[in-house]
Amino acid sequence: MKTKFRRLGVAAAVVLACLSAGAVLAADAAAKKPPTMADVIKESKPSDWHALDPANTLYLDLKSGRVVIELAPEFAPNHVANIKALVKEGYFDGLAILRVQDNYVAQWGDPYADARSGEPNQPRQIKTAKRKLKAEFSVPLSDKLPFVRLPDPDGWAAQTGFSGDFPSARDPKLSQAWLTHCYGTVGVGRDLDADSGGGTELYAVIGPARWLERNITAVGRVVQGMELLSSLPRGSAAMGFYDKPEQRMKIERVRVAADVPAAERTNLEILRTDTPAFSTLIESRRNRIDDFYKVPLGHIDVCSVPIPVRPANGP
Repeated sequence: MKTKFRRLGVAAAVVLACLSAGAVLAADAAAKKPPTMADVIKESKPSDWHALDPANTLYLDLKSGRVVIELAPEFAPNHVANIKALVKEGYFDGLAILRVQDNYVAQWGDPYADARSGEPNQPRQIKTAKRKLKAEFSVPLSDKLPFVRLPDPDGWAAQTGFSGDFPSARDPKLSQAWLTHCYGTVGVGRDLDADSGGGTELYAVIGPARWLERNITAVGRVVQGMELLSSLPRGSAAMGFYDKPEQRMKIERVRVAADVPAAERTNLEILRTDTPAFSTLIESRRNRIDDFYKVPLGHIDVCSVPIPVRPANGP
């Protein structure tokens, strides 16, 4: 009997030791659990962030609120300069959202841009800017253009990643780089002629649109206020245009942030894409380890990586 009880005691000790070791391993696993995006933002340093450049930030003010657009002069220098010239002369003030096509784009500009002479509503006149420019679908590769490459393959480009605050793509064989058409990308409307746009009509992507890359001049992206555009009623006419004036959302005004008094600015800062923090964020999205996810896929496309934006004074 003593031998039997001794054996039972030894077995119990072994079980307890295993349970204890298991608890330690579980604790270690929990401690080593990769960070989520929320963790990355919480643990980021002030130096991981940078403020928007007021000289390359637009405020699109609607009755419903403000849409903040960051411009990308590195990818479309002539169009960005022309858009800022249009804004400074008040071209967009009082115009309208013309088109909202479901799962595609929300577009704004002059409802009467194609009006013929003699019609009651005449096109908005341009003072100093240009109506048409040579297309800037891509730019030459350059060491001066930063690029943080994603490790995952992409179906639309040889390489994808981030150039500054913008999701972008490049093809080393063609020596070209361009902005990807992700959700929130702002592009220049045009006709069939590649050089028929200049920035008088702009749109924001509200759905899949990668096929537009290198076919449209992209000039930046919306960094705040996308919900004000994406939630608008869809147009009932062809391509989502509004066929009745009362359906259009009026643009109150558009301004370059640098021309707005400091007290009226929307001060934002963006997580830098050339930091270890952003690299960690990418991995947290490639392998979702939140409690909700059961199958981490180990893959992500450039349009699925969010670039965090927050008020400039902190989270």
